Amino acid sequence: MRYILLLLLSYSFLISQDTKQKVSLGLGSYIHTQPYKGVEDIILPSPVIFFDNSIFYIRWSRIGLYFLGDEKKNFSWALSLTTQPRVYGYDTSDIQGMKKRKNSWEGGLAFSAKANKVYIEIMALTDILDRHESWLLKAQIAYDLEYGKFSFYPSLTLSYQSDDFMNYYYGVTADEALNRGESEYISDAGLQLTIQTYIKYPITQKISVLINIRADKLPSSASSSTIIKDHYIYSGLASLIYTFEY
Repeated sequence: MRYILLLLLSYSFLISQDTKQKVSLGLGSYIHTQPYKGVEDIILPSPVIFFDNSIFYIRWSRIGLYFLGDEKKNFSWALSLTTQPRVYGYDTSDIQGMKKRKNSWEGGLAFSAKANKVYIEIMALTDILDRHESWLLKAQIAYDLEYGKFSFYPSLTLSYQSDDFMNYYYGVTADEALNRGESEYISDAGLQLTIQTYIKYPITQKISVLINIRADKLPSSASSSTIIKDHYIYSGLASLIYTFEY
């Protein structure tokens, strides 16, 4: 993955070297709560990168490459290939009787469009590491807001998660149910609702505080699983970023 990223960065630099590009770099603390019984929340340092030169983009942990689109003053649209991590899962030792569920990377096709301050995006993603071996559909709407020196970027996302995805992360197989002394749980496909916002506040001309706050409501078919303790996943980031042009 890192070799692909370096190749894309080199390519985008060669293509866009005649125009100045804006880059934001930083480091922050990331937290991700776990909905599973007995599984500890994730807290770890996270690099922060934002870059978009209309050819290649990095949006924190997500990367992509545009291959079709059009950009005008008040409206733009684009199609891109994109990939991002899936930080779900747990170890065998976390939940008694359950087999390990692994993190993954998902990749696929994204369509985005922006009119004035409104942004929409539709993504079709598949599991490229063959963990849950299934696909997802996402639709997002977002809006740019400013209040004094503060910049806000609230968004609403609806994700359709296939039954294979749901059963990998929330299901209990027959063998696992026997180990746990309970009934097997088979989950249906479901819809996950996500609300989040980025909040940015400048400290100097180039240094800013960036905060991300996010809440995911699990599909009802996941919430009914015997290994789930919480219907919501909360996550967020607090970081300092340095923005410059090259």
